[in-house]
This record gives sequence, C-alpha cells and structure tokens, in this order.
Amino acid sequence: MDDNKQKPGPLQVIGSVISAAFGVQSSQNRERDFNHGRFRNYVIAAIGFVLVFIGTVYTVVQVVLNSH
Repeated sequence: MDDNKQKPGPLQVIGSVISAAFGVQSSQNRERDFNHGRFRNYVIAAIGFVLVFIGTVYTVVQVVLNSH
C-alpha cells in the first residue's frame, strides 16, 4: 500500500484527537496514527481541542451564572 494513502489527513488527525480525548479511539486508528502520523500535528490539534473545550466550558458557565 502507498505510504501517502496511509498518512492521516487533517480531519483524521482532528478526529483521532477528539476520539482519544473521550477514550473511544479504535486500535486500527491508533496504529495508523503511531505508524504514519506526525507527532507535531497531533500536539497542535490537541492544544486546539483543549483551548476550544476550555472556552466552551467557560462560556456555558458564564451564561448559566448570568441567567440568575
């Protein structure tokens, strides 16, 4: 199989980070990520996910607190 077809694309990297964050990553995707993915791409995606997650939680808390 061609190595370029095995390399995860941007959406696959984001999907893998989200799946891993919730603990539902498949072993097939995990193997693909470790064998063909670039560490830097996953770090960038994970940092982005954490920032969006924190921003979402902060926004929800502010909306709830301001509704009273």
